[in-house]
Amino acid sequence: MNDILFRHNRPDRAATFEEYRAEGGFQALQKALADLSPDAVQQTVIDSGLRGRGGAGFPTGKKWSFVPRNLPGPRYLICNCDEMEPGTYKDRVLLERNPYLLVEGMALACYALGVERAFIFIRRGYELAALNLKGAIAQTHKAGFLGSAICGSGFNLELDVHQSAGRYICGEETALMNALEGIRANPRSKPPFPAVKGLWGQPTVVNNVETLSNIPAIVAHGPAWFKALAATPEGAGTKLFCVSGHVQSPLCLELPIGTTLGEIIDTHCNGMRTGSTFKACIPGGASTPYFTKDHWTVPLDFDPVAKAGSRLGTGGIVVFDQSTCMVAATLNLVRFFARESCGWCTPCREGLPFVQHTLERIESGRGDLADIDILREHVHKLNYAFCALAPGAMGPVEGLLRLFEDEVREHITGGKCPVKG
Repeated sequence: MNDILFRHNRPDRAATFEEYRAEGGFQALQKALADLSPDAVQQTVIDSGLRGRGGAGFPTGKKWSFVPRNLPGPRYLICNCDEMEPGTYKDRVLLERNPYLLVEGMALACYALGVERAFIFIRRGYELAALNLKGAIAQTHKAGFLGSAICGSGFNLELDVHQSAGRYICGEETALMNALEGIRANPRSKPPFPAVKGLWGQPTVVNNVETLSNIPAIVAHGPAWFKALAATPEGAGTKLFCVSGHVQSPLCLELPIGTTLGEIIDTHCNGMRTGSTFKACIPGGASTPYFTKDHWTVPLDFDPVAKAGSRLGTGGIVVFDQSTCMVAATLNLVRFFARESCGWCTPCREGLPFVQHTLERIESGRGDLADIDILREHVHKLNYAFCALAPGAMGPVEGLLRLFEDEVREHITGGKCPVKG
């Protein structure tokens, strides 16, 4: 296994600048500035097949290609480290262990995009990660890999860290830009898309921490090498999976993208906790439909997971054992999303609290069989929300109704939770 993202990690502290440099750090940036044009770097990322690791899985190089080359004025890159998705903590682990990889990845992305000022938007609770980043940026600047005429080239770049007050909606790229501008974090209409009119009205690309941290290895070793790391023919690279819940060893680990769910739990997490048997899991963060034991052999890559009825999302796997009431688990998730709605559009503002209250009635034994059809209707109707928050929130509800309808019906007909008694 070739680690990309965890290659420089130390077990109990962050890697130093000297350690990162001694292990090949910033060589990819030097190579790009000396031998590659910005277009060549962008094409390298396109050819690598890298897909965004922030949840949507959109091809990274293609996203970069949407930025017009001929528009006057500055353009911007924003690294999204809001990471408010429940069950997801990979970006925090990355930055607490090695912030230099992100700094180099951002420098390469900015070179490819013609960006001279970029931002890292990080949630307020990530104090150590933010501290590491600020120190890494200062050291990188001092060493000449940031600032003016980097490595003797004509490329200039400044990086700024912005610590957000924090809301889930800030993970949506246009709401994030509003927050960075100092205005209410509501999502914007599309079009215009951020690649044409984004931060302060200028062309802007928003990428995730994990996504950008892959760029140095892609530039250093090439697209074919990166693709060959995957466990699936259609995949590319490695993936960070952060596992929590009823497993023996909850942890964040780097594996070939396409590693099966069963291998992750049985081999890398040492199986279920003593006395526990696997009942279900969220495979990609709180906004993804459930998987069951029937999905044990599904490769955790974007397309296979989608074909199996869920989404890879962030790779945040939350595992539930036989003692878990799936109605209660779904209710817990919906409560979070209802609370985090920005209130901008009616489907999200009104629909999510209604779904929450419906699930509360069912869980407490006061539900009606008609509630099942009502919930199904909302799974469909909330797709018409202004942004992806409400459709994502309905992912676990859709999975509950498709995979655990019998358990929902037992709550209603028995007048109580059949799991808790």
